[in-house]
Parts: sequence; structure tokens; C-alpha cells
Amino acid sequence: MADVIQENLLLDQHPSLPHEGKIMDFAYSSIRTREEAGVLFATLDAGPLNLIGVDLVRDLVSLVDALDTDPGGVRVLVIDSASTEFFSAHVDLAAIPQYTAEAAKAGGPGDASLGMFLYKLAQVPVITIAKVRGRARGGGNELALACDMIFAARENAVFGQFESGTGALPGAGGIQHLTRRLGRTRAIEAVTGADDFDADLAERYGWINRALPDTELDGFVERLAKRIAGFPPAGVRAAKHAINDLALPQPANVRSDSAMFLGLVALPESRERLDYLTKRGLQTPGELERDLGKAVAEFPR
Repeated sequence: MADVIQENLLLDQHPSLPHEGKIMDFAYSSIRTREEAGVLFATLDAGPLNLIGVDLVRDLVSLVDALDTDPGGVRVLVIDSASTEFFSAHVDLAAIPQYTAEAAKAGGPGDASLGMFLYKLAQVPVITIAKVRGRARGGGNELALACDMIFAARENAVFGQFESGTGALPGAGGIQHLTRRLGRTRAIEAVTGADDFDADLAERYGWINRALPDTELDGFVERLAKRIAGFPPAGVRAAKHAINDLALPQPANVRSDSAMFLGLVALPESRERLDYLTKRGLQTPGELERDLGKAVAEFPR
């Protein structure tokens, strides 16, 4: 009886704390979901490239808002892709104002950026895991970096921040996360080199947690997710909060990167390079998107 009274008092004092076992409704047009044993599996399904555009941002905002407000029985979120070739290619470069408007719904007009939305994702009161097959570049990589952990298929996972190759810079957290994970010199290599990193190299650099054989990836992530979901949630949430306090960037730094990205991507030289890449197949499935790290260095002089 005393335990019940104590739990009710805790909920009265902290109404945002989730109610154990509550079933949440996660239904979206561009994300397929499955909930099992405290784990929500969210599969990005927004076309062959999983571009971070209006529909996907809208659904991600709704998902993150639900988990932030009251995750119910969800203890762990696993994000993966319906495509084996692309976890998420990058943002939809033809719809930056539109997806930014959707991202603003996560924090209001003062935080109208993909970076600040992903900053909110990094702080949701559940553990988040990115399970990556295929390419995670640009904003797609920044989505993975906003998760608490990244595990990837050794055979085909590719990571990259290609923005410098187009005259811009990562504007949604890539610089902040990579500098903290890789250290200064390797972050400069990754960001200014704008090249692709396979899963093994990304693991050695500290970009991701582990590279695993493709046949082992699903089982490993599911076991880890369910293991964490089975622990008392208060301790897990407290540990994540304490680590975030030490490791996450300040919001002002995220806002600065976002503003810089929006300014740089509008410059004539950036537009020229993006137009050139678009004519060669940017934002469509094919060779250029598969080898974008190589393609950004092939601009005619």
C-alpha cells in the first residue's frame, strides 16, 4: 500500500512521467511502427531515398512529441529504414523552407530548424537507437547522430556529411556531434573532406557504436533494446539525462550552425554546385546518390 501511495505522489508531483504500460497510438504515413516489450520499432518509409522532407519531418515531429510528452510503455525507440540502400540520403534540398516549417512545430518559431528539432529528439525520455543499413548522409546522418546509439551493417552502411562539397556546412547537429565523438582533427577531416565513411572506419573513428555483420544486426539491436526496456525506467532516464548534461551541445551552438547552413546554401557558388549535382541525379535513386561522397569532388573546374 505504501508503494502505491508513493507512486501516486510521484505522479502528482511530476505529471509528465509516463504511466506504466499505457498503450500509445503511433500511426504515420512515412514511418511504419511496431511496439513490442517496451520497444518501439520505427521504420522510415518515405520513398527510396528516405529524404528528410515535409512528410518525414512532420511524422518525426509527431513521434518525438508523443515520446517527450508521455511515452506510455515505450522505453526504447529503434529507428531503421525500409530501404537497404538508404537509411536517409539527406534532407530534401528542394523543400528546405517547407520541412523547416514542420520542424518548427517541435519547438516554436524561435527554434524553427531541423537542428533544434533533432536536439529535442536527443533529449526524449527514452533510449534511442539508430539501426543503419545503407547510406546515412547529411541530415540523414544527423538524424542518426541525434540518437543515443548507432549500430550499422558492416557490409553496406555508409556515413557522410557532404555539405562542404557543395559550399555549405552541416546545419542540423553534425558538427556538434561529430566534434564531440571524433575529436577536433577527425571531425575536421570528416566535415571538410565531405567523403563517405564505411561502417568499419566509422566504428574506428567513434562515429558509431559498432559495425556488425548484416545477418547479426537485427538480433543484436533487438536484444539490447529489450534488455534496456526491461530495466527500471527511472534509473535509465536519470542516466541518460546526466550524460546529456555532460555531452550535448548548447542550443545556441545548434542554432548558429543552422543559420550558417541556411545562409551558405543560398550563396551562388552553392546553388551552382547543387544545380550541377541535380542535373547528374541528385535526389533520385541511382549512381550519384550511391556515391555522393565521390561525386561532390567531381565539380568541373
